[in-house]
Amino acid sequence: MPPSALSPFARQPDRLQLRVRVTPRASAERIGAVVADEAGEGWLQVAVTAVPEDGKANKAVIALLAKRWKLPKSSLEVVRGATDRRKTLDIADPDPVALLARLEALIG
Repeated sequence: MPPSALSPFARQPDRLQLRVRVTPRASAERIGAVVADEAGEGWLQVAVTAVPEDGKANKAVIALLAKRWKLPKSSLEVVRGATDRRKTLDIADPDPVALLARLEALIG
């Protein structure tokens, strides 16, 4: 199943890419809705209680997504936007098609 127009995912041969919009210093950690940016791309809203210093918010995003989606933390990596609220993460997986279907069902 190809990702929908507002999907925050992009499928690669051996991984998924995930676009997230992070809110640091939130009152609670949560995975929110998918929202469209000005270009019409989907971004998954993620709130973490960590501060955006020394990579703490990035680590918190990875820990939150790994825990909620039952993935190893080592399979997630911030590859773009390390110091920005908008980040792109790689999610390594030998079967990205099945992972995409599972994750889209979880956020859908």
